[in-house]
Amino acid sequence: MTKVYGIIGRSLGHSFSPEFFASKFKKIRADAVYRKFEIGSIEKFSSIVSAEPNLVGLNVTIPYKKEIIPYLDAVSDEVKTIGAVNTVLLKSGKLYGYNTDVVGFKKSFQSLNLGKTKCLVLGTGGAAQSVYFVLDQLGIEYQKVSRGKSLGDLTYKELDKDILNRFPCIINTTPLGMAPNKGKPDLPYRFLSEKNTLVDLVYQPRVTPFLEEGLRRGTRIKNGFEMLISQAEASWEIWQTVDN
Repeated sequence: MTKVYGIIGRSLGHSFSPEFFASKFKKIRADAVYRKFEIGSIEKFSSIVSAEPNLVGLNVTIPYKKEIIPYLDAVSDEVKTIGAVNTVLLKSGKLYGYNTDVVGFKKSFQSLNLGKTKCLVLGTGGAAQSVYFVLDQLGIEYQKVSRGKSLGDLTYKELDKDILNRFPCIINTTPLGMAPNKGKPDLPYRFLSEKNTLVDLVYQPRVTPFLEEGLRRGTRIKNGFEMLISQAEASWEIWQTVDN
């Protein structure tokens, strides 16, 4: 029986997952396929499940990480806190939701060995929720930065040299800079120094305009590639709990 895995989203042309898992299946000689399920609305999710009797697992991407939750039978504790799912397991006729972005970010962030360095988290969307969760777990102080005061602790306009000194690690959770987007968060980059660390959850391109600004000023930088790989591997481990 060929096991079926896949990814659901609205636009999957540049998705990393199909190539990653196809390579993995070939390497371990798994009798499995990985498919793209592009859907225009989350209401079509149930038809995917019913049409694929050998479906074992799914990755979930924009814009359905929140919308998929009502269609699931149970979710992990991380999902209950974060409110977003990026991995679905089909087991014994039930649908289970997980968030492996937490695993991916934690592994990537800890590899920087920053200790209890205070962080600014740019953005307040779904990706940011995973970052908050990990920083809370690690006991690291952080402040949220958003365009509107009602969404974050700080607005971009409030950022200055003193804040960038007090919160040396800056984590971009927004999609700004993701190819083909050339944008970058609205920061006072002139105040950055070698004391700062810039972390971008974007992985394509490897050096975003946000990270380029840091390189010019001698900061440490890290993109989202390690997080991407780690969250994918965590999804795979979850799917292996199926006994068939």
